[in-house]
Amino acid sequence: MSSVSPTTIHGQAGVASRNRPLRTRLPKRWYAHLILIGACLLSGIPLFYALLVSTQTNAEVFRYQFTPGSGLLENWDVVFYERHLHTYMINSVIMTLGITIIKTIFSLLSGLAFVYFRFPGKWIVFGFVLITLMMPTEVLIIALFRFINDLEWQNTFLALIVPFTASATGTFLFRQHFASIPPELSEAAQLDGANPLQFLFRVLVPMSWNTIGALAVVQTIYAWNMYLWPNMIISDPSMQTIQVGIGTLRLGGGSLRFGPLMLAAVIVSLPPVIVFILLQKQFMSGFTLTRDK
Repeated sequence: MSSVSPTTIHGQAGVASRNRPLRTRLPKRWYAHLILIGACLLSGIPLFYALLVSTQTNAEVFRYQFTPGSGLLENWDVVFYERHLHTYMINSVIMTLGITIIKTIFSLLSGLAFVYFRFPGKWIVFGFVLITLMMPTEVLIIALFRFINDLEWQNTFLALIVPFTASATGTFLFRQHFASIPPELSEAAQLDGANPLQFLFRVLVPMSWNTIGALAVVQTIYAWNMYLWPNMIISDPSMQTIQVGIGTLRLGGGSLRFGPLMLAAVIVSLPPVIVFILLQKQFMSGFTLTRDK
């Protein structure tokens, strides 16, 4: 009885696949893949062009040169040594970490209170929290400015961080997440003698890393991109944040310099991208508010 070698079988399969019509060799819904690839390429063109401009001099920019230029080192010197972009980035990192960490802790505590505590008017208070979701920061900006001036916190990290340490979004997110956790866990923790904070940090937090990661991504991007409030409350250049600091790169030597501006924009966009990549799994899973999460 003759045997057929695996090589012969694979060879016959390859010939059969090549002999199939083109229509059957294409992936299912190939047009959807084609549209998605085209959309990705189209959305990536501005970033690609910004990378090219960040390496060019003004003369190369105005020649519409679509190849890397010769001004990368010069633009780098302007960004970091002439305009001290690293100082602005350090200030933004401190502000972003402060807002994200404190806001996450407060959101955990408020979510715990709305789910596991009973107090008069709880639903009324929660309703006011939801109402603040419809009030953008710009509506409260004048009141915040006057309040910080009364406290004499201008040009400090307290002015940048404290007004944004409470989050209606975070409170609602953790309230929904904790409500999806079986109440038997709370009863078991009470029988074991755990107080509310022990129950929070030993039971709820280990079960909530996805939600914490999702909130951290949202708040990190929000704080990093903040422009209006730092521009109003900070007048000391050494305390200014990166989004306002980029504006100092627009003019230099009496003319608009595109290379340093694009280089700074590319560098500044990297930290949020890195945070999103590191917490992408938690971000995608954190908003799946189901009981079996």
